[in-house]
Amino acid sequence: MIRVTDQPFRISDAVADFEAQAAGAGAIVTFSGLVRPQAEGEDVTTLYLQAYSPMTENGIRNAVSQAQDKWPLTAVQVIHRIGDMSPGDAIVFVATASAHRRAAFEAADFLMDYLKTDAVFWKKEVTPSGTHWIEPRAEDYRDRERWTEEKGS
Repeated sequence: MIRVTDQPFRISDAVADFEAQAAGAGAIVTFSGLVRPQAEGEDVTTLYLQAYSPMTENGIRNAVSQAQDKWPLTAVQVIHRIGDMSPGDAIVFVATASAHRRAAFEAADFLMDYLKTDAVFWKKEVTPSGTHWIEPRAEDYRDRERWTEEKGS
C-alpha cells in the first residue's frame, strides 16, 4: 500500500500491480510524478529527496487512512522515491480505486496535496548554478486547503 524507496520503479509496473490489486473496482485513478528537466529556467541535473523514516511513512499512512474515511475506496497505493534522481525519473505514484470515479479522483488529489505540502521530505535540486532546496509553493498550500474548507461555504 505505501512504499518509500531509494530504488527506481517503472510506472507501467506500478499501474499493472495496482490494477490487479483493485480488481473489481468501477474506477481507478493514477497519478505519476516525474523529475522535471528544468526548474525556474535552469536545467536540473539531479533531484535529491530525503525522508525521515518512520515519520514519513507514518504520515503517509495517516493521509491514506483519512482518504479511506472520507471516500469509499477499495484500494490505495502510494510509492515515493527518495535519494538521487535524474530528469524523467519517476518520483511518485498514487493510485486509488473505488466503485465510482469521483471518489477515486478526489482521493488521489487529496493524497497528492498531502505529499506536496505535509509529507516529511526534503527536496534539493542540483542545477549548473548550484544546489537549491525546494519548498512547497503557495498554490500547493491553497490546493491543500480545499480539503479543510466546508463545501458550500
